[in-house]
Amino acid sequence: MNNVFSNNLKRLRQQKNLTQEQAAEKLSVTAQTVSRWECDTTLPDVMLLPDIARLYCVTIDDLYKPNCIAYKNYASRLASVYEATRDPQDFIQAEAEFKKLQKSGALTTEDMRVYGIIHQYMMNYCKDKANQLFDTVIQKGPENNLDTYNRTKYQQINFYAQIGKADETVSAQLERMKSYPDVSQEWCFLVAAYMCANRNNKAYEYFKQAITKFPNEWELYVHGGNICNRLKKYDEAFEYWNKADSLTTENLDQKYSMAFCYEELEEYEKAYKIWCEIVDHLKNGGYDIEASTEEKRAQKCFEKINN
Repeated sequence: MNNVFSNNLKRLRQQKNLTQEQAAEKLSVTAQTVSRWECDTTLPDVMLLPDIARLYCVTIDDLYKPNCIAYKNYASRLASVYEATRDPQDFIQAEAEFKKLQKSGALTTEDMRVYGIIHQYMMNYCKDKANQLFDTVIQKGPENNLDTYNRTKYQQINFYAQIGKADETVSAQLERMKSYPDVSQEWCFLVAAYMCANRNNKAYEYFKQAITKFPNEWELYVHGGNICNRLKKYDEAFEYWNKADSLTTENLDQKYSMAFCYEELEEYEKAYKIWCEIVDHLKNGGYDIEASTEEKRAQKCFEKINN
């Protein structure tokens, strides 16, 4: 028999201040069965190991380690596993246990501290992973897939702003624009970078320069409308969005911007009309699931019109 295992069962039970009878009741076995395990006379059924580990707030592996200790709760033990491995799957398991504590009302301030720590670690993992994936797409270049490249660039610009690197992104994109002054997309990225940095007046300045060089670039006009919306230049915003709409039949960015702006201005009839146009466009393209979301937006506007 395994003396380490049996000794652990006894020590863990005692650390949890449980009698053999109490442990047996929680495990749906007899006190005599628990006694035999601790005396190294018999071993538990393998199917019981997860329940035993959970009862004593350890992992199954811990049961076979010399001198393992009982943790305050199972969530804390799983958190320590994740801290050691930094494996996202271990984070998921630990979070599930903390959620159970929270739901039961047993989550203490110490639990909250540990729960916060594992989220901090996971946040750093996610940041690094996101940046790695974005970089991989961008390094493949626009030649691989132009639309994916452009959307990834925008996402990374937004991502950098979220993690406090907005000004760095502006500086880097400004250098790229100077290196490629005749590439309209670089101007688009620069305007977007300024917007993500909340430097809207500067974004507006570069937008105005850009449309003199690229008067038929629909994407620039979308940005221009969005900037003017932020600056509360609503008439100018709709002028640019409508210009973008006249330059493309495939893209919906300008329509989304118009619909949201009309809602903010409480012009629900106009917003409803735009949402319906978006729904029709999505359905015609076979995007029924996406269309259902926008139908709900349209319905909310319709209800406000009739109230």
